[in-house]
Amino acid sequence: MYTKITKEQWQGRIDHPTNRVSFRYHQVVEPINIQEIEESTTPTSTIIGFECEEGVRRNQGRLGAAAAPNAIRSSLSSLPWVLPTENKLQDAGNIACKGTHLEEAQIELGKAVTNILNSKSKCIVLGGGHETLYGHYLGIREAIGPEKKLGIINIDAHFDLRSYEVEPSSGTMFRQILEQDTNASYFVLGIQRYGNTMELFEKADELGVHYIYEDELITDTSQLYKSEIQEFIDNHDAVLLTLCTDVLNAAFAPGVSAPSPFGLSPQIVRSIIQFVTSHEKTMSFDICEVNPSLDEGGRTTKLGAYFVNEAIVSFKKGYGRC
Repeated sequence: MYTKITKEQWQGRIDHPTNRVSFRYHQVVEPINIQEIEESTTPTSTIIGFECEEGVRRNQGRLGAAAAPNAIRSSLSSLPWVLPTENKLQDAGNIACKGTHLEEAQIELGKAVTNILNSKSKCIVLGGGHETLYGHYLGIREAIGPEKKLGIINIDAHFDLRSYEVEPSSGTMFRQILEQDTNASYFVLGIQRYGNTMELFEKADELGVHYIYEDELITDTSQLYKSEIQEFIDNHDAVLLTLCTDVLNAAFAPGVSAPSPFGLSPQIVRSIIQFVTSHEKTMSFDICEVNPSLDEGGRTTKLGAYFVNEAIVSFKKGYGRC
């Protein structure tokens, strides 16, 4: 299920071959083998891709997200690298879901995430459908241990709290976690009032989910939601941030499994990512549901790359307080 990324897969414009202040992502990234990852002695972010859409298929969504990790890398390649010399960027390659073997692929992703976090690096997971989140969760839980309080922050239009009694999918992960892990809590921003059934709202209340509606974020010019995020973070030992790109307004992000005409603006999502990933407790970030096969002009893929860049840059602020 594992494929290593080579330097040749990161290509882009070169403004200067040796002057680091002119470097772009493709000039600083270091491909590594996930099985041979070494402990980081300087601030480091490590990318791992999850080439998977089996959860989306089970959830009857539009397929194509498995191609997102490499597409996001391609869009990220030519972005300017703005971090200091001591900051490193590593690419640990891709975990791929073969056929219908979703659960096995999630376990493999979890092992990769654990290896990355145990190396003292921040972790960036490029999905894949939102089933990526469950493998991401398995990895961070293994890394921090069973007793630590884990806060999961999701930027999403949907709760993803459907029943997994028949089989897990891209719509079941948070229910799986909350029903199996008493030390995990869930906060979701961007919930669509008409994108979730009443049963899902009732299940969210039953499981103690904290959520903010999409229209409340749009009208909250004072950004009071940040105080709610801060309170949530304060109550946990470690934090995982996940982004489902179907939370965005379809005008900005047409290439997703479930596009939304009433979604969030990129500016709001960017602000949330910056706020959460700059906190010392935030260990990892994933981006899911980018679908290159449905993406008009590559807009969603490029936006996804910019969000990944925001997370990597903001992670730097949390390193000094770890």
